[in-house]
Amino acid sequence: MELDFIKDMFNNIAPRYDLLNRLLSLRRDIYWRREMVKALRLSNGGRVLDVACGTGDVMVELIRQKKAGKHLIGIDFAPEMLRLARQKLYPLPESDKTFLVAGNGLAMPFLPESFDAITIAFGIRNIIDRKMALQIFYEHLTPGGSLAVLELSTPRQRILKFLYFTYFERILPAIGGFLSSNRMAYHYLPASVIRYPEPEKFAGFMHSVGFKDIRWCRLTLGLATLHIGIKPKLKQR
Repeated sequence: MELDFIKDMFNNIAPRYDLLNRLLSLRRDIYWRREMVKALRLSNGGRVLDVACGTGDVMVELIRQKKAGKHLIGIDFAPEMLRLARQKLYPLPESDKTFLVAGNGLAMPFLPESFDAITIAFGIRNIIDRKMALQIFYEHLTPGGSLAVLELSTPRQRILKFLYFTYFERILPAIGGFLSSNRMAYHYLPASVIRYPEPEKFAGFMHSVGFKDIRWCRLTLGLATLHIGIKPKLKQR
């Protein structure tokens, strides 16, 4: 039931999704995605999967930074998001190595150890069983592969936190509802961010499924958090 609601919501707001992201983050979302891609350990390119790819902004950044060499695949359960992603990716020079798949990040149609890196930006908070999602990501990475998780988070500084929640709970729903005609979506957003675990706890989830060399950093005064984890290489006998 939750999955159907979220899918319908993102299909509904897809036409204004990029505009609202830029407006409501004051264009910081572009910087956050750039930092996420930059943090990936993919010096010579590789096979990359972007989960909850939305309109394709992370995939565009992966191509721009030449982080994806062999194949770049985006998966999302919202057809309208994928339609917009296709329009964005098609003119790019690496489009022949780029693929979009309609699907659920918890039931991906790929073989284990298929990817050298997996990214997910602003999507994991919409997954109820985050630990299961991390386990699935781990299984689909090659040994030595990287996972990058970028998500909105709650600032810790008291005054900033107060201003943040005032904006999220009062101003954002009004702006988002006016521009997208879906006020409910922008009531869901602050609620989903509030439920998202603190960075230390999320790092613990990553460790519990097997990731190593886990590191995380807060971006833009804690408005977003980036987690990076590595699937260990197989030990030589």
